[in-house]
Amino acid sequence: MRTILSIVFVFLLFVWSDIMFAQDVFTQQRAFWLLEAERSKPELHKEICYPVRLVNAINDRTVWQDWRMESVGDPDVCYQMSFKEKQQVLFDFGRHLTGYLTFRLTTLSRVQDAPIKLRFIGAEVPSEVSTPFDPYPGTLSRGWLQDEIITITEIDRDITLPRRFACRYVKVELLGASADFDFALSKIYVTAQTSVQVRPSSLPESTETKIKQIDLTALETLKECMQTVYEDGPKRDQRLWIGDLYLESLANIYTYKQLSLTRRCLYLLAGLSAEDGRLHANVFEHPIPHPQTGTFCMDYSLLYNLTLLDYVKATGDMQTAEDLFPVVEMQLHHALSYVSNGLFDQHLHEPRLWLFFDWCDGFVPDASIQGLLILALNRSAELVRMIGRKAEANKWTQLARKMKIAARRAYYRPDIGLVISGDGQQISYLSQSWMILSGVLSPKEARRALENVMQSPSAVRPRTPYAWHYVIEAAITCNMHDQARKLLTDYWGGMLDKGADTFWEVYDPADSSLSPYHFAPVNSYCHAWSCTPAYFIRRYPDIFQQ
Repeated sequence: MRTILSIVFVFLLFVWSDIMFAQDVFTQQRAFWLLEAERSKPELHKEICYPVRLVNAINDRTVWQDWRMESVGDPDVCYQMSFKEKQQVLFDFGRHLTGYLTFRLTTLSRVQDAPIKLRFIGAEVPSEVSTPFDPYPGTLSRGWLQDEIITITEIDRDITLPRRFACRYVKVELLGASADFDFALSKIYVTAQTSVQVRPSSLPESTETKIKQIDLTALETLKECMQTVYEDGPKRDQRLWIGDLYLESLANIYTYKQLSLTRRCLYLLAGLSAEDGRLHANVFEHPIPHPQTGTFCMDYSLLYNLTLLDYVKATGDMQTAEDLFPVVEMQLHHALSYVSNGLFDQHLHEPRLWLFFDWCDGFVPDASIQGLLILALNRSAELVRMIGRKAEANKWTQLARKMKIAARRAYYRPDIGLVISGDGQQISYLSQSWMILSGVLSPKEARRALENVMQSPSAVRPRTPYAWHYVIEAAITCNMHDQARKLLTDYWGGMLDKGADTFWEVYDPADSSLSPYHFAPVNSYCHAWSCTPAYFIRRYPDIFQQ
């Protein structure tokens, strides 16, 4: 009996220890990682910004989203008149700002004898102040819409809204006031904030004007998203997403060069990882740093490894590479658990994986995730070789070679010169791009595949700047420099032509109402993943600056 009990006890101890280890493989490191993240937290640079003009929103079906702004005067005019008579006013700050709105109401006649109720609407684009918010049809929280109602019981003082705004335009509406006294809106301003401290150098004078404009707008987009983390968008979602982090960090390397922010984000994601070591796709900073629990995006997790490599190559910070090696290893471990016979199979385990790649209906990611994992294996191998881990590096490069062979058999059609994906043999821009970036196709095959997909009217096209980034990277890899330049100037330049002063989350030239959330005003019109023209223009001057 004693022997049986001993066996049972040993068995239970084994099971318990195995479970505990599996529950949290990073227990000892996590506190340290969060401490390192906090040490790299930047100070915010603040600037007081006043409106530059008063405007009216004009319905015009000839312009993007059917609304444009028309100048109607100087803000000082508003400050000198009764707001009760005016009822509403629309300010234009001249550029996109991220910060806190302050205003003052001043008594004109009699004494305030009742509260004043005002509504403030912050807008990144004209349609946001013109499209009715209710009934709300969107799939994201209505709370993201920047309309705030405030009740004011004391005036003749500065009042700051507690909510941070991300906007160019601010509309102020009077909802209620006593008939027995009068007042004016006597000032309004935004205390804008960003962690950016120094502007990068200007492009050469000889650079094409359109390229200069795209570069400046991309820089402005990145600046607005560089807060105490790389935010995906300062209006929405105001948090750190790995996919955005990768592209923001790339652009930052070649522009602002404030790489301590990258370091902070890498450690923060590591410190907030799940118990099994997987990275959450995004994390919040407030009220205290925490992940959006349950959001695991495999393609984003793999991009973490690429981000760390680029950071280390730019800074020489080998200590961070050593510290975060377990995170790199664990992301590959989880991804490789979905590989069978050299192919990534998203259906291999339950629950099914979330694979993003693009906001595109019907996109089949099979070929793309295969290519990304191959690239991540090779880039991770390059990273760990730098810190002397040759065994892991050799193992990962060998696995990458096997996956390349399997990828060619499964996804490449030499008869048509294209990569296909899924049972339906879908042809898409992204499938070609990820097979090119991973080195699965030879240089000749890669160029042919990209040329062919661009000539295919039925090919699935990207719908976000995020996805177009990888298409342009693929074009540069194929030495299709003229095409890369044209893709950049046509797509991002198209946003400029439609009035963008920062670049957008989604953009389809043929669909002004495009929204992944079924309501365009909740889209982000200053979005981190759209900032990479600045990266391309400055990394490849021979392509984009001449």
